[in-house]
Parts: sequence; structure tokens; C-alpha cells
Amino acid sequence: MSEPYADLTFRTLEPGDEGADAALLRGWLEGLARGFHDGRNDQAEFDRWRKHAGRDGAVVRGAWPTARVADGTLPVGTFASWAGELNVGGGRTLGLHMISDVTVAPTHRRQGLLRRLMTEDLDHAVAQGRPVAALTATEGSIYGRFGFGPAVRGRRVEIDTGPRFGLRDLDDPGSLEMAEPTEAWPHVRAVFERHLGRTRGAVSRPSFYEMFLTGEYDWDKGAPDKMLRAVLHLDPAGAVDGYALFKHNGDHRKDAAVELVDLAADTTTAYLRLWRFVADIDLVEKVRWGRSPLLDVLEVALVDPRVVTTTALHDTLWVRVLDLPVALEARPWSADGDVVLEVDDDLGHTAGRWRVTTSAGAATVRRTDDAADVRLSAETLGHLYLGDVDVAPLAAVGRVTGAAAGTFAAMADGGPTPWCTTGF
Repeated sequence: MSEPYADLTFRTLEPGDEGADAALLRGWLEGLARGFHDGRNDQAEFDRWRKHAGRDGAVVRGAWPTARVADGTLPVGTFASWAGELNVGGGRTLGLHMISDVTVAPTHRRQGLLRRLMTEDLDHAVAQGRPVAALTATEGSIYGRFGFGPAVRGRRVEIDTGPRFGLRDLDDPGSLEMAEPTEAWPHVRAVFERHLGRTRGAVSRPSFYEMFLTGEYDWDKGAPDKMLRAVLHLDPAGAVDGYALFKHNGDHRKDAAVELVDLAADTTTAYLRLWRFVADIDLVEKVRWGRSPLLDVLEVALVDPRVVTTTALHDTLWVRVLDLPVALEARPWSADGDVVLEVDDDLGHTAGRWRVTTSAGAATVRRTDDAADVRLSAETLGHLYLGDVDVAPLAAVGRVTGAAAGTFAAMADGGPTPWCTTGF
């Protein structure tokens, strides 16, 4: 019987390291493109990717096969990660281990390759002191086995901005100013940083967002984004407190629409004023947005809320708890209580029994040998962590068990619905 991985060489590379093997890095990027059915990258695209990955301090992992015909630089498995931040609620942000670019070639499926890459990478995250990991998933059945649960959901919406669109009374003492995306960028970055600081579920943005939100480069098109436009909202003192980035979809007939790329604001008034702006754009009667929150203040501000149609509901962030005491003590809690959680974790990071005691919205957590009151898996813990789902439905289907499940629900549930507009 052959040894597992006998024909593979596992490597870890840092794009920001000038001494890293450029041929292997270039091959890694091509392996990634092949895995996601993208086109090949030219030298300029490779240089651009390496610059931004280096800025993020990214680490890329891969498995390179023993080549018999090919040149041996393309891996059959890819994996990338870097450090970021996650707002866990109550105005608290935690260090986040951000995972992306996960592929396994069809020639090496179901051989444990992803498990090895994931295990090594999560061990690295723990060694770096990152208490939570997160990723965005292209397939929903892959990551639960590694302790990840869907923790934030979002919507794609279509807004009818024809005659039916209208906001209830909106008294806005501020003003709007259009700017080129490159001019708007410093303000976009500052407004988003404030959004990150107050929005549960928000995630810091990788370096590539600068080229994406300035129109410098559209990775999907492989060219600058000449259609991107920006508008800023200014408060009465002239300080920028909101922005919208948008573009026309290029259809000047029946399906003419504005695609909202990104929007954030410090106040509800600024948020709604920006919505009024995009709704007032001439020659279109539809606005589409793929990052709408589940609960949007826009809908209760509209005269006719039926102008908003949800065209897709999707998960936007999967979370995996790595340091249970740090993670649970950072998030907000809704009721005082005391329970012993028993966590089933195949990778071991959160396995065991933990006494969770909450008082005045905060928790203390310590290991214990006491009998468990509540049992759940690491996957379910990730699902619950940001409050997108309550304990009760998970208990109803047997994913949370134990006599104190109701007490745990009272402690853990509640708070604002999480919202994540960062893709990575």
C-alpha cells in the first residue's frame, strides 16, 4: 500500500519575502486560477497579486506533485491565510485568522489533502495567538468537518427605483459630493474603519480592496474598472461620514440597472441619503446590491417596502473558534447565567468542558471537570458565535443538547444581527 502524499511536496511560501521562489509562487497562483476555473495570469497580474498579498503578510501553502510531463511548478492544492480583525459585538474587535484561496485538483480529491493543509494552517493560527478563524465558502458542505459554521448571512437585493420608490420624511442637514474613486479612497477607508468598529460581523479588508474600490483594477475583467463611480456624504461641518461606490451595468435597454458595489455611513441619515442618491440616478429604474444586511433600515424608511426584492440569501462568513476562553469572553452576552459547555472538536482546539459564567453582559470562561450542562460541536459553536442564529433551532434538531440548553440560549442569544460586507 502506497504512503499517503508519497508523490507530493508540501511547501509554505510568503509572497512578501523577496527571497521566496518566484517560480513556485507563480505556479501557486496558476494552480489557484486553475482550481477556480479562471484564466492564466500574465506577469503584471502576478506582480500585482504578490504586492497585495505581501502587504497583508499572507502565507500560502500548497502541495506540489512529482511531475512526469509538466514542469512541476503548479500545485494540486492551494491554501492562503493572513491576519485581520473581526467585530464580535459590543464594540469589540478580535484578531482574526483569514483563510482564502482553498483548492484541491480533481486528481487528488478525497485523499485528505485539504485536511492536512487546514490542520497545519490552523495550528499556525493558534501559534500566532489568533483566537478565531474565518473564511468565505464556495461550497456549503466542506468546512463543517473542520469546525467552521456559517456565522453571518446577507442578501442580494433588487430595488425598484421607479415611481414607487420614496423615502419617508428625511431631514438631512448634510450634503453630497461626487468624486473620482481615487479621490474618494482615503474617505472610503476611514468610513469603513469606523463601520468595522461598530458593526457586529464586520471584517477588516485585505490590501486588494484599494485597487478594487478605486477602479485601478478589476480582477474579474483583468483590466481597470472604468465604470466605477463614487459619491460622498458630508456632515454639516463638511466632514465625510458616508460613501457609495456604484456602476451602471452597461445595458441601456430593458435591463438597465445600477450595481451598488459598496456603501457605508456613520449615521442612518447619511445611509438613507446615499440610497436616495442612487435611486435618483437617471435612465435606470433598478438598483442591485449583493451585500445587503438581513435587516436593513432602508426597508422601514420606505413608503412602499415592496420595492425591495430579495433575489438571493447566502452565507457571507464562516467562523471557527480557536481559543474558546478569549473568543467567548470577547463577545456580548444577554443574560446572567452559569453553564458547563462540552465541546466536541476533532482538531482539539476547543475540545473539553468549559464553565461559562455571565454577568452584566460579560463572561468569564475556564476549563472544568464538572459534568456538562450543554453539549455542542465546534461547528455549532462557530454557527452561534456572532448571534446570526439562536440556540433554540439548533437545539430542536439535536445540534445543541443538555438540560441547560434553555439557560444557555438566554445567555447567548440576542444583540444586533451581524453584517459582513468584506469578501476574501
